[in-house]
Amino acid sequence: MKIALIGYGKMGKMIEQIAIDRGHEIVSIIDIDNQQDFDSPEFASADVAIEFTAPQAAYGNYLKAWSKGVKVVSGSTGWMKEHGDEVRQACSEEGNTLFWASNFSIGVAIFSAVNRYLAKIMNQFPQYDVEMEETHHVHKLDHPSGTAITLAEEIVENIDRKEAWKEDTTDKKYLRVDHIRRGEVPGIHTIRYDSDADLITITHDAHSRKGFALGAVLAAEYTKEHQGLLTISDMFKF
Repeated sequence: MKIALIGYGKMGKMIEQIAIDRGHEIVSIIDIDNQQDFDSPEFASADVAIEFTAPQAAYGNYLKAWSKGVKVVSGSTGWMKEHGDEVRQACSEEGNTLFWASNFSIGVAIFSAVNRYLAKIMNQFPQYDVEMEETHHVHKLDHPSGTAITLAEEIVENIDRKEAWKEDTTDKKYLRVDHIRRGEVPGIHTIRYDSDADLITITHDAHSRKGFALGAVLAAEYTKEHQGLLTISDMFKF
């Protein structure tokens, strides 16, 4: 498969190595200083572009890739509120393809399935209050993380006593989501159900970014053969 990379930071370099190890060809690498390469024949030859950039750049990158007929796999977060409707229309009505996930880790996909199942169970036990905490490296600017938002939305969807999620709240009708930024932590997500009697905790603790990078390449392999707006739940049937 021919892959283009959009964004060439630590994640982009790790994706490059894993893609090559899996027998794929990197035909184009686009970063801040060579945006003109979106118009190159090398980029247009890609089956899929894997995009990890900043929230303010992501949507524009999708449009540039789609204009060249290139499908996109993206782990960029923070763009959905402003451009979600446009992306859905572009994929459902205009024939474009985007595989988007807040986290491509296989472990997080499993953790998310456990989170949904546990929330359904805990909906029956109002004596337990639920809260979430996410920890990431100091270079991560957005908060809460996209993964935390996805997990929080899954909890709110399944627990009737929570109306929505919020940061820094003491109002019990909201799911409280806290964030911590320290060191070079790849990502820790912890969900706690606390009662007077006991505490139930589930945690996903990433050892490195390698799991995210492998998941992104697996998503690219899946995306090559599929169309539309795709997610982790399409690739993994938990």
